[in-house]
Amino acid sequence: MSAVLADFPVLTPVTDEDLALAVHAVRVHAPESWPQGRLCRSERVPYPCRLARWAHATIHAAGLTAEQLTVPDQGSGERKA
Repeated sequence: MSAVLADFPVLTPVTDEDLALAVHAVRVHAPESWPQGRLCRSERVPYPCRLARWAHATIHAAGLTAEQLTVPDQGSGERKA
């Protein structure tokens, strides 16, 4: 049973596809405050859920930080040079 609940493995080297999935998972599996405490927005289980832990570990294994993954709002109407 413990193998079922274990964290997902982080494969190295981290591929571009893994990194893209991890960034998406961080956005989808974000914490929300509930009367029971912080829960995963997607799964409603205590945060961090398994996928959020995998995503953060994958991003860390790629040598990146959360600040490096921040993308400016695409809908701002500003033109990029």
